[in-house]
Amino acid sequence: MRRDTNFMPSLVRVFTDGRGGNTRTGYQYNAGTANAIAEVDDLTSAAFTPAALQTLTPGEIGLQYFLTDKRIDSDAPENIRTDAATELGAAARDKIETDLIGKFTSFTGGTMGTAGSAITWGQVFAGATVVRTNSKNRSMPLYCVLHEYQWHTLAKANSVAGITLQQVPSALVGPGGSWYVGTAAGITFYATTNVAISSNSAYGGIFQRDAIAYDIRRAIRIEPQRDASRRGWELNMSSLYGYGVWRPTYGVALLSAATAPTG
Repeated sequence: MRRDTNFMPSLVRVFTDGRGGNTRTGYQYNAGTANAIAEVDDLTSAAFTPAALQTLTPGEIGLQYFLTDKRIDSDAPENIRTDAATELGAAARDKIETDLIGKFTSFTGGTMGTAGSAITWGQVFAGATVVRTNSKNRSMPLYCVLHEYQWHTLAKANSVAGITLQQVPSALVGPGGSWYVGTAAGITFYATTNVAISSNSAYGGIFQRDAIAYDIRRAIRIEPQRDASRRGWELNMSSLYGYGVWRPTYGVALLSAATAPTG
């Protein structure tokens, strides 16, 4: 089966330190305020305590294929066992990809655009402004992920406010195709069919890395198991991970029409 390229784990905050099935809680310290003081003033202690913001709860995914001995022995020149294992891994990566993309609607930086309307560069740059203001961090890269249909609308007008979209060099295009489509005003754009469409509209997102977290507890595992009574092999895929918004104000949803282009 043909699948789109997966890239979301490379754009979000990733935790790899394990913890089994335990939850992970994200905290944020309160900000202090410096005040003017006189030469003989004694400083007064201020509170500096973390507040819980988000909790990631890991869950398990899985898929199994059963391959009979007869099918394996007869499936020349293809290698069905290798092909099945490859597809199990691809199915797991697609699940992770769509889980992460699905969190765009949980961003609390706001929503730019409306259902059924064409996406505009103004909305993209408005989202970028909100994210940078909320995070108070211009040095962290901004990522914009859109459905291919949303991207087509922007690509038809790829120069705005004197800023020209820079295309990615062919040498940097990842395996599988054109998921990285260019950069403008410090925003790196990605187009994918893994963004869900509902009623001819879709939620893309513009965000900084800390907006979403992917918490790997057990990497994708594919294990064969012999079932002699059925005369075949089970191929079992599983993975354990958590995911969710981590700093939800560091992301803005981009809602717009997502219909097949006509020209």
